[in-house]
Amino acid sequence: MFHRHPFLSLVTFCYLGFVVWLTLTPNPSGSGWSSLSMRVLARLQREDGFEWLTFERAEFLANVALFVPVGLFLLLLFGTRWWWVAGLGCFVATSLIENVQRTIPGRVSDERDVVANTLGGLVGVLIGVVLTLGSEVRRARARRAQRLTRAG
Repeated sequence: MFHRHPFLSLVTFCYLGFVVWLTLTPNPSGSGWSSLSMRVLARLQREDGFEWLTFERAEFLANVALFVPVGLFLLLLFGTRWWWVAGLGCFVATSLIENVQRTIPGRVSDERDVVANTLGGLVGVLIGVVLTLGSEVRRARARRAQRLTRAG
């Protein structure tokens, strides 16, 4: 699998490394990111139509968005036929992350993150299935035609 798609494998591992860095490094107290994100959120909430965007909802949506590429990359590596392995991989990865976060200072493990990350991964899998559907149909037709040629 990895030797057939070296560039995709490299991009996948780089993105997974980013996810690991983002989720498993200690969260220093007083970091500028939290105050920046709170200011951006406060600014958005003042706009019409964004009153619903609470911190908890924004965090949930960010967790969904973080795992969309993971699902897409895993689907592309495993193939459309193994879409369920890509989805299961997203669930396993996020479960591992949340369990490891319990031991890291400044990190908070939350079951909602497992739901959000898995949902994001499944969205990525679905996007991958839709994007590869045409080529999968062409390959299936070619295999069917080849079988008919051999049989006849």
